[in-house]
Amino acid sequence: QVQLVESGGGLVQPGGSLRLSCAASGFIFSNYVMSWYRQAPGKERELVATIDASDYITWYADSVKGRFTISRDDAQNMVYLQMSSLKPEDTAVYYCKRRNYDGWGQGTQVTVSS
Repeated sequence: QVQLVESGGGLVQPGGSLRLSCAASGFIFSNYVMSWYRQAPGKERELVATIDASDYITWYADSVKGRFTISRDDAQNMVYLQMSSLKPEDTAVYYCKRRNYDGWGQGTQVTVSS
């Protein structure tokens, strides 16, 4: 079955960087658009970034554009989110997601605080 396992979160100071990873299994990874979402306390889950299959076209939410970079390694079935210039408002649980699959991984907590 589809499995998505996120990792790489942690506590970072404002202005710092983190790289999140998502290990995918149970499906032909290279065939699917992959995304990162986040959910801050008391807020709805929001789409942060997507990366297409094959052509690797990316999309970013305005709130992270220019600071976050999504990438994928189809040979390793991995999707990444490189986050820089982090702000306190980036604090959230981050999830990766496969297009056309309703399930979620456990997420990874990112806390931006001094």
